[in-house]
Amino acid sequence: MPISNEIVLRPRFKMELNHNNASVLKIFEDAKTTNETYKIVRVDDHVFIRLPKHHQQFWSPQLHLEINENTEKTSTLHGLFGPNPTVWTMFMFLHFVVAGLFIAFGIWTYTNWTLKSTYGFQMGLMLLMVATWFALYFAGRIGRAKGKSEMYALYDFMDTTLKSNGLL
Repeated sequence: MPISNEIVLRPRFKMELNHNNASVLKIFEDAKTTNETYKIVRVDDHVFIRLPKHHQQFWSPQLHLEINENTEKTSTLHGLFGPNPTVWTMFMFLHFVVAGLFIAFGIWTYTNWTLKSTYGFQMGLMLLMVATWFALYFAGRIGRAKGKSEMYALYDFMDTTLKSNGLL
């Protein structure tokens, strides 16, 4: 599973399976009881695989699988790696706050500019928001890099589970 160097904080993948989604979901449902390394949660056609709480770190990823039925005998597995939903929500909230402040400081800068007042301070605050956005972006990249080995382990677990049951 190659993780490219694109601007992607939440890597995705897709697989075509020659089994219906019910049989694939059943395999992960069974893995819940036999597996002690990962926590597996199933909700409808979605399977969430993550490390147990005592092994998780702040940036520990989880693997979200969505298994959609194509025909009676085939299905598509969509995988998405991402941080804990609480961490991701906080991360997106911070992005939203930075964008909102950038717009507010931009309006303040424009107002001072049209009133022929000094606007250097406001322009500095706008540049600070741009720098903050870059800092958030690089924090996400560093978090993804720290969780890369765990992402590979989650993917290998999913791959092994599917192969051991003859689905791949």
